[in-house]
Amino acid sequence: MKHLFYILWLPVFGFAQIQNPEQRVETPAKAVTLYLDGAEINQQKQITLNPGMTSVVFTNLSSKLIPKSIQVNAGENISVLSVTEKLNFLNSTTETLKIKQLRDSLKDHEYKNQQMINDREAYEKEKELLSKNMSIGGNDKGVAVAELKLAADFYRARIKEINAEILKLNTKLNSDDAITVRLQNELEELNADEKKPSGEIIILLQTDTRISTTIDLKYVVSDAGWAPYYELKAEDIGKPITLVYRARVFNNTGVNWSDVKLKLSTSDPTRSASKPNIDPWYLNFNSGITSYQNARFLDGDGSNNVAQNQAYYQQSQIRTENLENQAAYQSLNERDLKSYNSFKQKEKTQTGKKIVYEEVQVSELSAEFEIKKPYSIPSDAKPYIVEVTTYSLDATYKHYSIPKVEKDAFLLARITGWEDLDLIEGPANVYFGGTYVGQSYVNPKSVNDTLDLSFGRDSKVIVTRTKLKDFNTERLIGNNRKVSYTYEMVVKNNRKSAIQIDLEDQIPISQNSEITVEVQEVSKGTINKDDGKVNWKFLIPSGETQKVIISYTIKYPRNRNLEIDKKYRKVRAKF
Repeated sequence: MKHLFYILWLPVFGFAQIQNPEQRVETPAKAVTLYLDGAEINQQKQITLNPGMTSVVFTNLSSKLIPKSIQVNAGENISVLSVTEKLNFLNSTTETLKIKQLRDSLKDHEYKNQQMINDREAYEKEKELLSKNMSIGGNDKGVAVAELKLAADFYRARIKEINAEILKLNTKLNSDDAITVRLQNELEELNADEKKPSGEIIILLQTDTRISTTIDLKYVVSDAGWAPYYELKAEDIGKPITLVYRARVFNNTGVNWSDVKLKLSTSDPTRSASKPNIDPWYLNFNSGITSYQNARFLDGDGSNNVAQNQAYYQQSQIRTENLENQAAYQSLNERDLKSYNSFKQKEKTQTGKKIVYEEVQVSELSAEFEIKKPYSIPSDAKPYIVEVTTYSLDATYKHYSIPKVEKDAFLLARITGWEDLDLIEGPANVYFGGTYVGQSYVNPKSVNDTLDLSFGRDSKVIVTRTKLKDFNTERLIGNNRKVSYTYEMVVKNNRKSAIQIDLEDQIPISQNSEITVEVQEVSKGTINKDDGKVNWKFLIPSGETQKVIISYTIKYPRNRNLEIDKKYRKVRAKF
């Protein structure tokens, strides 16, 4: 019975395939919803269906589409019987005009180069033939001087001509090789790959009457995404901040997007249709490493390997510590590191361009940004800037300085109400008074109602830290050595308005009972006994100066070496 089933089923299948008419359609993307790690493509095509069943095939799609994400709306009075997808290896994705021109130029150069190589081989063979036939006359009789001279002149002249032609060919080949390399590099830069198959979606439709309808097709593809990129601008202290929200978007799907309606989203492109569950919500203090239970990385074939790829992300945990933004990366254990390297090697063989990913935290309530004007994003894996929106924010300003570490004052802007801005952590170019002052980091991962933004160094606030030699002493007391240190810090406000400034220094902390530290003077500063930090808060009017003194003594056994001053490792040239 099993064999009989196959005998009966195969003819029926073949008959069904023959009877169903097929319409192959090609249409560009109309709209793209770009996620942080994927994109939903929306295509529409108006067609006319005859009564019965019809297969509508959308062609020249991305080979990286995710089958389970396909959605089809065919209109009223039309039944969608099945939806399948496949890769077409005979019909690759459509090339851009520039890629076609570059590929034609490369083929032309390769053809000309081969011609020159053939000519050079011909000259080499002729030269070899001449070398083998230089013997004239015989063993028994000599050759007349005139004949010998004629033969020598002929060989010399011809070999000279051959060598000249070979030199010309070698020079031209070297020059054309450089052109060939540049063309190949340009093709690689444009992510051109002759072996890329195209994707196809086959939709089997049924209708009882002849009808015209618009097929609305949506599906998710991997190898596309966006990341926030900000500009922070302030004209002066006391004036509002302009926050320009931009996005770097990339398309590595194999299909160009031309004048598409673009939407940016922070939600999950492969969200399930199943009933959701809510997991326990645990609160704990930040350890510098964030735990992600649902890390996701799309493979080159579009599959979502949650369990396998959870450890593959290189986590980027950015935190603001006062004014200095520092990145802490999650380390991978040996097993996960091997898996990660294996995955990245597989990714490299599947795609021409390798995209580096990092994990960031986003709100549970996803944000969406409708981009007002259409954009064209070629499939070359390069980042393109998209304007998202602009905010004007009220801010309070303060300065911050640790002259022991940096002999500059840093300007900090503090904004409230940032929770409604749908910010995602990311880098920001900072401008103050029309001048670029550096790059900062927007870090909304805070439960506080105030977001601190760094505007870099302020050259109009002068901070100095000087060791007072008359008060720095070293004495031997019995078996102990006692060292005293005294520093004076001076803050000068050269701005036209008053400033608030936090000044910070530190007292060393002993971790050995034989080492004692005694504080002599901190000029009413606040000492944190846990970490030894000393903090002063001042309101300094325009043009005025504020001074503080920090003084302490360290006592330790005279026969022991103690490294008191902190040392920093730097790199220098070695001669």
